[in-house]
Amino acid sequence: MKKRQFALTALCLSILGFALPATAQKKYDTGASDTEIKIGQTIPYSGPASAYGTIGKMEAAYFKRLNEQGGVNGRKINFISVDDGYSPPKTVEMARRLVEQDEVLLMMGTLGTPSNTAIHKYMNVKKVPHMFLATGASKWNDPQNFPWTIGFNTNYHSEGKLYGQHILATKPNAKIAVLVQNDDYGKDYFNGFKDGLGAKAASMIVAQATYEFTDPTIDSQIVSLKGSGADTFFNITTPKFAAQAIRKIDEVGWKPTHYLNNVSGSVGSVLKPAGLDKAVGIISMTYIKEGSDPRWENDPTMKDMKELIKKYAPEINPDDSNAPYGYAVSQIMVQVLKQAGDNLTRENIMKQAANIKDFQIPMALPGVIASTSPTDFALFQTMQMVKFDGKTWVDFGKPVAVK
Repeated sequence: MKKRQFALTALCLSILGFALPATAQKKYDTGASDTEIKIGQTIPYSGPASAYGTIGKMEAAYFKRLNEQGGVNGRKINFISVDDGYSPPKTVEMARRLVEQDEVLLMMGTLGTPSNTAIHKYMNVKKVPHMFLATGASKWNDPQNFPWTIGFNTNYHSEGKLYGQHILATKPNAKIAVLVQNDDYGKDYFNGFKDGLGAKAASMIVAQATYEFTDPTIDSQIVSLKGSGADTFFNITTPKFAAQAIRKIDEVGWKPTHYLNNVSGSVGSVLKPAGLDKAVGIISMTYIKEGSDPRWENDPTMKDMKELIKKYAPEINPDDSNAPYGYAVSQIMVQVLKQAGDNLTRENIMKQAANIKDFQIPMALPGVIASTSPTDFALFQTMQMVKFDGKTWVDFGKPVAVK
């Protein structure tokens, strides 16, 4: 009898032993549970960079539909997106609230180099994932010193360098004028641009003007830059000022070869307000599909985005490039959460973000692959040069490496 009882006990322990690992596989940090994943975000829904608010609206719509479809691994996304007005002190206030009061698992898609710089150290001290930032500053790729921060955009410095190299190859005697937003975002682009021009930067750049993102207008800077006699213009501005610059250039009759940084390449929120006819010939770079591009009219991902907008966010203009951008960020965020499975600790979230292997984000251009490693957090490796034809951006040349 005792032998039989011992055998039953051993059998029960054996069964429990097999059952325990399955239970133990579920690991949660603050902001995650069997039913929910809390994601925080600050983004400018107001202020001089409010055009970027479309990104947050698109992501909210994406997660809302995803939740209706069952969420990620059975968990609903609780997406808390708040307005920081593109003001770094406000970003700090909102980020602290999201982390300490709302207790989010991670922060996703906070926009702007100045805004993210303001919370960079805080997020890493708190060891809260600071993920897929809507900025391409090179400082976000520093896993050794800031292992909790990872960007999304292609690198500003590298993009700026590619513009410089393109001018050097196609117009080696160019006289260049540059308009720069006076912060880390602008400086990163400009330093890369000068690196691309190399030893000829000092002689080729004949004029430079700066502006503050709180300025009402950059009209006087454009007039001054035109007066320099420059025949080439590098426009390092955010959407509001990019549109102003395009209009003013046309108004004063200046006809430079115009290079525009990717972050202001939206047809819907920049080129249309400026006047599509005034934007013809502008050169930029891209890595995300454009809603206004007829090439993607029958693309399954683009069609899905437009259907999503129609049902969940009808106020969004699908031709605004911030819409597919927000859709793409949502896709990569969901991919990381899927990889994390039931181990929803902050450490594992960052581990998965640092181990993205050749992932083709459906909304990214074909061949623009997302990959990361524990020593390299730069998500994208290539960009496509494009020129505006009056209706949409048209590719020219082959995709170029951004490193």
